[in-house]
Amino acid sequence: MDKAELLRLYNTDLEKLLEISTKYIKNDVEFCSLINARNGKCSQNCKYCAQSSHYRTHIESYPLVPLDDVRKAALDAKFHKASRFAVVTSGKTPDESDFDKILKMIEEVNKIEGIKSCASIGILNDEQAKKLASIGLKRFHHNINTAKSYYPEVCTTHSWDDRLNTCRLVKKYGMELCCGVILGMGETIEQRVEMALELSEIQPDSIPINILMPIPETPFENYLDKIDEENVLRTLAIFKIANPDSILRFCGGRMRLSEENQRKALNSCVEGIMTGNYLTTTGKAPEEDIKTVTELGKTIKV
Repeated sequence: MDKAELLRLYNTDLEKLLEISTKYIKNDVEFCSLINARNGKCSQNCKYCAQSSHYRTHIESYPLVPLDDVRKAALDAKFHKASRFAVVTSGKTPDESDFDKILKMIEEVNKIEGIKSCASIGILNDEQAKKLASIGLKRFHHNINTAKSYYPEVCTTHSWDDRLNTCRLVKKYGMELCCGVILGMGETIEQRVEMALELSEIQPDSIPINILMPIPETPFENYLDKIDEENVLRTLAIFKIANPDSILRFCGGRMRLSEENQRKALNSCVEGIMTGNYLTTTGKAPEEDIKTVTELGKTIKV
C-alpha cells in the first residue's frame, strides 16, 4: 500500500478505518515489562527526553542497578503475565565499562523459564550486536522515534540513519527487532504515514507506540496539544494496516487515551502492552491490564 492510499484511509470515517484494521489482528495480547537499569546523564539532545543531560529535568540519575534487582523485576513481570522482559539503559550507546555487566543481566533474565529477554541499550556497533546475539538475547528494542523527514526537529546529536543501522545489525545477527515511534512531537499527518511506511520497510517483529508525555524543562514541554485521541487511533490503524505482521504495542503515554479508546485500540489494532511503569513516567498496574484483556474476551499470549 502506497503513501497516497494510506493518507486516504487516514482521513476516512474513523469507525470504518478501525473496522479495516481489525481484519489484521489476532485475539491474543502479548505483555512485556522492563527495568530502568541505568537512568539519566545521556549525552544526546532528544527534545522529548527527561534523561538528556542537555536539560534540567531534575530526575534522579543512577548507575547500573545490581544484578539481583534485575532478576527480582523479571520474576515480578512473569508473575504479572509478561512473557518478555527488557533491560533498558540510558545513553547513546553501551558504555564499554558497563557492557559486560549488561550482558550478565541479559543472561540472568534468560535463566527464568517463561520469560524471553529483551534489551534497549542504545545504538550498537557490529561487535556489540554480534555479542548480544551470541549470549541468547531474543529481542532488541531501538525506535526510529519519528519520520526520517522530521528527525532533525527531534534530535541533532545523532541521525535517523544511525538508528536504522542498529535495526539492520539486530536483524543481521538473527535477533528479533522491536522498533517503534513517539506520536505527538509535532509531526504532520503525512509524516505519520511516512513512519508507517518506513517501519514496513524495516519489518520489526514489534512496533511500540508511545504518545508523548511532555516533560517539564525539555523543549517539548508544551507539546500536549500536538495530537488528540482521535488522531492517535487513526495513526494506530494506519500502522497496523501498513504492518500487518508486526505486533503494535501500547507503551509510554497510552494513559493519555481514555479507557474507552484504549479498549477500542485493543479491539482493532493493538496486540501488545508494556505493563507497569515506563522509564520516567507511570503506566497502568499490571492487574488492570489483565482485567481489561480478560473483559475484552482476549487471551494473554505466553
